[in-house]
Amino acid sequence: MEIFIEPIGRLINEFSKLPGVGKKTAQRYAYKIVDMSESDARAFADAIIGVKRKVKYCKVCGNFTENETCEICRVREKNVICVVKEPKDVAAIEKLHEFKGVYHVLHGVIDPMEGVGPNDIRVKELLARLSDEGVKEVIVATNPDVSGDATAMYLARLIKPLGVKVTRLAHGIPVGSEIEYTDDVTLSRAFVERNEL
Repeated sequence: MEIFIEPIGRLINEFSKLPGVGKKTAQRYAYKIVDMSESDARAFADAIIGVKRKVKYCKVCGNFTENETCEICRVREKNVICVVKEPKDVAAIEKLHEFKGVYHVLHGVIDPMEGVGPNDIRVKELLARLSDEGVKEVIVATNPDVSGDATAMYLARLIKPLGVKVTRLAHGIPVGSEIEYTDDVTLSRAFVERNEL
């Protein structure tokens, strides 16, 4: 016998597909939706549909945007590129208000255990930008873990022969943690004390 009626069970199932959301949290979310007014529920659903319809990847850096090119790529100096794993890492760095260059989102890192190689992430696009934009420095801001370090070393081997300085964020960020969850002070210090690769 089903514990939940079908519409609630379906909603719980959908919420439980989100990262970090277990069955109990999904159940709480579903009950919250049931308790919402229809207009609030419609606004919530419209926000989800709006994100799916309007948000795309910047054709230059790979960050989220509503336009062909994101605002950062349109207005900032392009001589320093900060390379990150995912768009959420851009958001974490941007809230510091210290970095004045542009970004390059790889949409992953090299991870042979997961079958992810250099051709599966946006390495070619990064190399193309280096020849087009007069880049002087590439800051590799991948997570300080095995895959992030492997990606950083791979990129450094490709980029250094082009005469571009390659740096890595200082390891004020704990090994094994993620940039997204690093506190502002630690992330800021890691940025300032970055090391050349």
